[in-house]
Amino acid sequence: MTAHRQHHDRLEELRKLNAEAEAGGGAERREREHKQGKLSARERIDLVLDEGTFEELDKFVRHSSHDFGMETQRPPGDGFITGFGRINGRLVYVFAQDFTVFGGSLSESNAGKIIKIMDLAMRAGAPVIGLNDSGGARIQEGVKSLAGYAEIFLRNTLASGVIPQISAIMGPCAGGAVYSPAITDFIFMTRDTSYMFVTGPDVIKTVTHEEVTKQELGGAMTHNATSGVAHFVAVDDAECLAMIRELFSYLPSNNLDDAPKRPTVDPWDRVTPALNAIVPENPQQPYDIKEVIHALVDDGEFFEVHEHFAKNIVVGFAHMDGRSIGIVANQPAFLAGVLDINASIKGARFVRFCDCFNIPLLTLEDVPGFLPGTQQEFGGIIRNGAKLLYAFAEATVPKITLITRKAYGGAYCVMSSKHIRTDYNFAWPTAEIAVMGPEGAVNIVYKREIDRAPEADREALRREKIDEFRETFANPYVAAESGYIDAVIEPAHTRARIVAAFRSLENKRDTNPRKKHGNIPL
Repeated sequence: MTAHRQHHDRLEELRKLNAEAEAGGGAERREREHKQGKLSARERIDLVLDEGTFEELDKFVRHSSHDFGMETQRPPGDGFITGFGRINGRLVYVFAQDFTVFGGSLSESNAGKIIKIMDLAMRAGAPVIGLNDSGGARIQEGVKSLAGYAEIFLRNTLASGVIPQISAIMGPCAGGAVYSPAITDFIFMTRDTSYMFVTGPDVIKTVTHEEVTKQELGGAMTHNATSGVAHFVAVDDAECLAMIRELFSYLPSNNLDDAPKRPTVDPWDRVTPALNAIVPENPQQPYDIKEVIHALVDDGEFFEVHEHFAKNIVVGFAHMDGRSIGIVANQPAFLAGVLDINASIKGARFVRFCDCFNIPLLTLEDVPGFLPGTQQEFGGIIRNGAKLLYAFAEATVPKITLITRKAYGGAYCVMSSKHIRTDYNFAWPTAEIAVMGPEGAVNIVYKREIDRAPEADREALRREKIDEFRETFANPYVAAESGYIDAVIEPAHTRARIVAAFRSLENKRDTNPRKKHGNIPL
């Protein structure tokens, strides 16, 4: 055989192996996935990355299992596709589980592929995206498969706060498989084609006799609205991958980079007269805090996180002056913007993410307090409310708070008040800062006086005292006199004041005392 022929044969062998790896579980199985509304693993990678940038690694890795006839089925790639590419020109590492190969199950070999790209991502300071679509641990491999999961969990934990980690659940994700996404920063789900749970409906029926479907138990809306496990829900795979790309426009590549900048034609000092009338005259009347957010940020664009969970608090990303910021806002249009267990957890997690990745925080405050009741107390509102307080106090990124209306009691302290190291605290003239609302305060402070009055006069006296209390405390000037509010500002000029404040904090340096890590009240 000539050297030329030998060379040609080797190239043919490479091309054949490549084709075999790219075929996955074959056209028939791929077509079955398409009929369910799912894209193939390679189609997903192509959509999430810039066109033509994917560089595959470990394409020819095969499993080494010899039990249960597995030695006769050893496809190259072993059902996982791993490598790196670009999103808007920025480096990211990605893995995708191919459900057409052994149900996307995790083996010792393909776990090694994920471990390799996670280690590379840490060294390169680049985010990791996991596209999950897997039946779970490969039963035929026993403990080796479980060991693979644990190795991945370890790397998720070590990478936390160092590089952004994004999980997309694009099919089944059950058992031990759910804990890797749970450690990552954000979880995306597709509305009708994804689910995640620790134990499935069959086990639940056997153990607790509850009847439940996969979607009811662990579908996209269950985890987006009820459990809060997931942060985003998409109509289908294509929308999910587009949302991941959009999220990346707000995130730095790692914890040493600053939040990304982008050009904007929206004037930094734009005046918004509509804000002067957005807070209703009646303090009991709601308004939508998202209208305030859209009016303040660049081009009115707000990328909301956890939209369907704990709607009494709103969190998400935006740009101001071209810079990425995180926004935390009480929502008076839902439960009057009260803080409860779920809102506290949602807010705390978002604040800590922003602090990890140098994303400045803007807090919009209109909060009547913490939600009262046995359900909240028994559920641990004290411990859970403290998480939000801890997160804000711990954060060293630039922090700005704007009180639009109510700031009552402990909730005033928690919502990034001046006293927990917030750099600038502003208030609108409509701000009310007090230990509690006028009605509750009068019932305590003037109780004896009202009780002593003739019965016919009591209600009039109560109303008079409420008006008097409101006159004294339903304004921001008492707090401003003490320096707890840095400026009382006209709502129409809010954008310019906030942008100027953020510009002054561009080189902010603040540190926490040296320690291994704090003990957040979990």
